[in-house]
Amino acid sequence: MRRVQDVVFARRDSGPLLMDLVVPEGAGPFPAIVWLHGGGWFTGDRTLAPDLGRYFAARGFVMATIEYRLSGEALFPAQLFDVRAAIRYLRRHATDFDIDPGAVGLWGSSAGGHLATLAGLLGHLDAVDGEPADSGDARVQAVSQGYGPVDLIEVVAAAPPDSRADSPEARLLGGIPAEHAELAARANPLSHVSGSAPPFQLLHGTADVLVPDSQSTALHTALAAAGAESTLYLLEGFQHGFLNPGGRVEPDGPKVMDDGRLEARPGATAHYRRALPGQDEATGTTGASFDLIGDFFAQHLQRQG
Repeated sequence: MRRVQDVVFARRDSGPLLMDLVVPEGAGPFPAIVWLHGGGWFTGDRTLAPDLGRYFAARGFVMATIEYRLSGEALFPAQLFDVRAAIRYLRRHATDFDIDPGAVGLWGSSAGGHLATLAGLLGHLDAVDGEPADSGDARVQAVSQGYGPVDLIEVVAAAPPDSRADSPEARLLGGIPAEHAELAARANPLSHVSGSAPPFQLLHGTADVLVPDSQSTALHTALAAAGAESTLYLLEGFQHGFLNPGGRVEPDGPKVMDDGRLEARPGATAHYRRALPGQDEATGTTGASFDLIGDFFAQHLQRQG
């Protein structure tokens, strides 16, 4: 596979925004998946990603892992603008990277999951309020996200009072979400759910103390009620960060992260709820793995025949 690094996809006052790509061997065009890293919107970078080559490029996906401005550089909605800019860039340069411009997906974890969800739900809009002038299609055809918050006010309200002003959500918005209700509503994916949403896959650990699994359950319920396709997987006993590569969290840090766990424990028990338009919701139990995510994107992005 071909690796392309340090591609400038947008320029901001804080500097250029970069993406790295992994392009499969063979004749394209290939569907593309954009990975959005976690880190509470205030830390992390595009290298905080699972093995995109092994699990996804090897299956015929062009994988792009991108930077977006962190909250120390710019407040929301700057991060949303950056994700939309990356989607448009890939479509404009589809032939350069052997991409099928009609088959683009988003995948993110934690803060990146929040941004993937928001960008997926708003992709039909030509522009969102305050967005820099940028032409092109920002829609995506599928979204997979892990343990991303969807109601920032609720997440912070559940935190200890003395931590709320310095919470990641407060850093993102420039203040406690409840005190910035209008901006928080713009940042909440739950505010933007509609029946025109692309297919969603949601993964969340039942032992997550940073973002409770009720956040993903609420998003799944809202998508289903709107008539959109959604599948929720609740991974039994998993904590936050299980999509991340192992070894990126300091061993002396708080024991609330499960970095590397999905790779180390493929087949871990996941209870699912699947909502398809016009059908009764299906429930069951399966094994969670990166293949489960790859299968979702294959179903919705890879053209048959």
